[in-house]
Amino acid sequence: MAGSSYVLLVEGDPAHEARVLAALREGGFGNRVVVARDGIEALAFLSAADDYPAPRPASQPAVVLLDPDLPRIDGLEVLRRIRAEVRTSLLPVVMFASACTPEDIREAYRLGANSYVRKPRDQREFERASALIARYWLGLNEQPDEAIRF
Repeated sequence: MAGSSYVLLVEGDPAHEARVLAALREGGFGNRVVVARDGIEALAFLSAADDYPAPRPASQPAVVLLDPDLPRIDGLEVLRRIRAEVRTSLLPVVMFASACTPEDIREAYRLGANSYVRKPRDQREFERASALIARYWLGLNEQPDEAIRF
């Protein structure tokens, strides 16, 4: 995956993870996803430190698809820490939430989210939303080079 753009999926619900991965595979993006299952794992992956257990791609993700409801460190705190680090401050972050209130959405945008998408309950709509997010961020969006390098 080095040299190619990819999605960092940060998802604490195994069923939602499987649904997103299935949608991305069907859309042709299945080999362009790295998964973190909680906030600590996501931050370790994005950090410059060598404490992430698996090999990392040479570049940062094209987008972080971030569930706000995560174990260990919630998604809003992950977003806060992403924005606080110079090397990740420009990284696109899409909040992908099961339930949300106007306050949740406002707080995510206040902290620097690039987008906030409610996870559809319907299986087909969920898969469609996942594929559209990937298609936009991996296929259409332009990023500055300095924002995607480690």
